[in-house]
Amino acid sequence: MMQSKCKIPQILLPVYQSQAFRSLWIGNTFSNFGSSITGVIIPLLVYSLSQSTVAMGLIMTAYMLPNVLMLPFAGVIVDKYNRAKIMRLTDFIQGFIALTIMSLALTHLLTIQLLIIFAVMLGLCSGLFQPAFSAMRASVFTPDIRTSANALNQLSVQGMRLIGPAIGGMIVALWSAPVGFGIDALTFFISFICLLFLTKEGEINKNVKTETEKSSLFKESLGGIRVIKNNTWLWVTILAFCFINICTSGVIVILIPWLLNVHDHFPSYVYGFVMSGEAVGSALAAFIFGMRKTWRYRGIIAYLGVGIGVAAFLIMPFVHSPVVISLLMTLEGLGSMIFGLIWETSLQEFVEPESFGRVASLDMLGSFALLPVGYLFTGWFASMIGGISAMVVLSMSGLFMIAICLFIPAIRNYD
Repeated sequence: MMQSKCKIPQILLPVYQSQAFRSLWIGNTFSNFGSSITGVIIPLLVYSLSQSTVAMGLIMTAYMLPNVLMLPFAGVIVDKYNRAKIMRLTDFIQGFIALTIMSLALTHLLTIQLLIIFAVMLGLCSGLFQPAFSAMRASVFTPDIRTSANALNQLSVQGMRLIGPAIGGMIVALWSAPVGFGIDALTFFISFICLLFLTKEGEINKNVKTETEKSSLFKESLGGIRVIKNNTWLWVTILAFCFINICTSGVIVILIPWLLNVHDHFPSYVYGFVMSGEAVGSALAAFIFGMRKTWRYRGIIAYLGVGIGVAAFLIMPFVHSPVVISLLMTLEGLGSMIFGLIWETSLQEFVEPESFGRVASLDMLGSFALLPVGYLFTGWFASMIGGISAMVVLSMSGLFMIAICLFIPAIRNYD
């Protein structure tokens, strides 16, 4: 009698079916692990050198500004050249920079000025890497594994968000902060090795490449706009989230810390506990999403997911329990991740591989460029009307925009 074959869970199919997925996924998981560690260590290192919030702001600006400026041109580069080679190049450079930071810090030669220079270089690398990574996902996450692949990718990202900061704290406590950059460098080099197996998947259609070479760089950077405007789901969602991001980004970064630490006077560790709820919700959403190959009524589910998250922000000012606020943050993470997974899947379905880099870079540009706007506006708005009132008004404004989008047939009927 033949032994019955064990059925593989839907969410694990990409690991068994696709060698390309395994290489991309393992490399990205390690890279996110390293980035999660340094995310905790960078502020500690900066404040040990300067004790200045201005210095931290300068370093973050030095990272974000070249990242944003790079994105429109990165999309053109990603759609012209092998994406795997681009990712390997940026991984190698970032790994070398991380090793350099560790060496300079351990020998007490690191300065704020040098960190700013390194931040600019890392920002440029990230602005080139992210569109390439998005385009590679579109090629590697084939239709038969797409839903599970996107979910599994996000599941590992959220897992690293939970594990990495704790490991970073242990490194600082047991050794020293610069050691974290050495671990980060190692993860970049592991990602580099994994990407060696993906050169074929990163290749570009030669005919499309020849045509785009005849256009100016400026016209090519706008090529993603032509793709987006032909699909109502894409352009309406991108425009809507220009506003929704302003309503939500400042709430997460500015008002929630204010609510917990200033308004409710909770101990500082409560903020970490609450924010870990967001990662738990995101991981849960990724797991649920990956358990099915296809989902129906994706337009409604996506916007309702965002609506759940914004509604959680609306409730937070009126509760005074860390546990309840953490559960609300878990709902926010779950709803946001549901939207994010559906959005990523829809981009992979609607956008041709040869144009994906430009579309992804424009999508990221819209998100990243407006983050500083959201932060500045939220801080000013809260100072004018008060933090609680600002959370209520911003949350209600976000819900209003979501309701408007759901009245648009192309959004509501996206299946």
